[in-house]
Amino acid sequence: MRQLPLTDPGTADHRSPGRFLWWLAKGQWQTLAGGMAFGIVWMGAQAVMPAVLGRAIDHGVADRDFDQLLVWASVMLAIGLVQAFCGIMRHRFAVTNWLIAAYRTVQLVGRHTVHLGGTLPRKVSTGEVIAIGTSDLSHLGQVMDVTARFAGAVVSFVLVSVILLSTSVTLGLVVLVGVPLLMLLIGPILSPLQHRSAHQRHLMGRLSNTATDIVSGLRVLRGIGGEQVFLGRYRRQSQETRRAGVEVARLQSVLEALQVFLPGFFVVLVVWLGARSAVAGEISVGELVAFYGYAAFLMIPLRTVTEYANKFIRARVSARRVCTVLALTPDHTDPETPAPSPPPGSELYDARTGLRVGPGRLVAVVCERPDESALLADRLGMTAAEIDHDVTLGGTPLPALRRREVRERIVVSDTGATLFSGRLGDRLDVTGRGGAEAVHAALATASAQDVLEALPEGLDSLVSERGRSFSGGQRQRLVLARALTGDPEILVLVEPTSAVDAHTEARIAARLRQHRAGRTTVVTTTSPLMLDAADEVVLLEEGKIVATGTHTELLDSCPAYRAVVTRETEEVLQ
Repeated sequence: MRQLPLTDPGTADHRSPGRFLWWLAKGQWQTLAGGMAFGIVWMGAQAVMPAVLGRAIDHGVADRDFDQLLVWASVMLAIGLVQAFCGIMRHRFAVTNWLIAAYRTVQLVGRHTVHLGGTLPRKVSTGEVIAIGTSDLSHLGQVMDVTARFAGAVVSFVLVSVILLSTSVTLGLVVLVGVPLLMLLIGPILSPLQHRSAHQRHLMGRLSNTATDIVSGLRVLRGIGGEQVFLGRYRRQSQETRRAGVEVARLQSVLEALQVFLPGFFVVLVVWLGARSAVAGEISVGELVAFYGYAAFLMIPLRTVTEYANKFIRARVSARRVCTVLALTPDHTDPETPAPSPPPGSELYDARTGLRVGPGRLVAVVCERPDESALLADRLGMTAAEIDHDVTLGGTPLPALRRREVRERIVVSDTGATLFSGRLGDRLDVTGRGGAEAVHAALATASAQDVLEALPEGLDSLVSERGRSFSGGQRQRLVLARALTGDPEILVLVEPTSAVDAHTEARIAARLRQHRAGRTTVVTTTSPLMLDAADEVVLLEEGKIVATGTHTELLDSCPAYRAVVTRETEEVLQ
């Protein structure tokens, strides 16, 4: 058995859903082969049981031979024990196959999500990614689960056909011809089921995305009175998804009804033919009983085959969604020949705006339009959608460097940053290199000791998804502490104190300068408290730096700066 999660999930073949499923199967072929082996023995034991029972009736009961009856009864007991053992092992392998497929897909999608970074939300909706983790994993695991029983069904069908042909050619041919015909009758339902399942899957992803947007923006919706608008939108999408689910369920119900009716009809036909042969003296009483047992048994492999077809269709739909995500490429890729790494302490320069950040300095960027300064922050960290050669580090354009190097040396923490669920200490020290001392120092700088003290288990406390158990101000301070714990060479902070009160903001401003001494820090803000703590303040207007100086100097010499920072109007200033 494998240890989960896997050390390395591998590189997936995502060229098509079929190739992805085949790649998954090849990656766990040992457990699949083990499950199939036990599945074949398990179902094969059931297949030969009617033959043994027929022999016991003919040679033991009909001939009144107690010794023969005892022999065949012992054979039945042995077969039953083998079947029981193989059934247990088949189930264990089936569960293992389900888990390996699910975990491997989670690891693949999670790893690729990290690789994409900010590209992911720009190319695929949040609901699509959520749906992979909620429903698609189950479908991918189920097709690996049923594979063992499917192999047993195919082998046992061949075994029963051979036994029937050796006993009665007519009955053997009925089985060999009848079963494929039953599969052909079910076939026309499978293609529409696949299309409707794919449509339902798309609607479920869109609905999940809408629900995520509503939950994350609930406070804003309440503030502007937009709850009813979004509620109506969610209801409409929910009803559309429900109707699509009903359409899938209709075909599913027809398929499941045929899974019962067609094998049942086939059983009646085989028993009727067997009874006629017994009356005509062509077969013995024991063989008639065996034929009935075969007819009843054949329902199991027939239903298993149709179940496999159904789950394989659902797995293909899910695999297509996984392939869509895995096929996404990041906006920025490593150059074929990366440039040499700039030395530590290099200057960060943006030719487009004229921003120049010297090593070890705390520079504040002021802009009347927050989205403009936020875009500048994204460009400085190479997280914007466009490839920008205007931003350089030590004279080297950022796109000319390896993405990994840029991510390690320049960290951007914006207002959309959230906390992941898990242990608080691990969520703050994401690199694992800081240690408890660095975490506590970062919490002190972010003025978040009170948050930690309010938690009974301290750093061992579990954070809920997106940190929803914390208030907006607490969450913002913890996000700041996380950025500080990483201690990057260059840290870009976007409005890091917008959700805290003035007293807390004053403490953060005073401590941030000391905490980042010797390190380069860029802060986009309009807070006078933060601006007063900066070594240099720049004013950004229409994408250009129009003024540079300290906070005090700009207040005295630049009316436009004073208007943004103090919220004064031109008339008041004059």
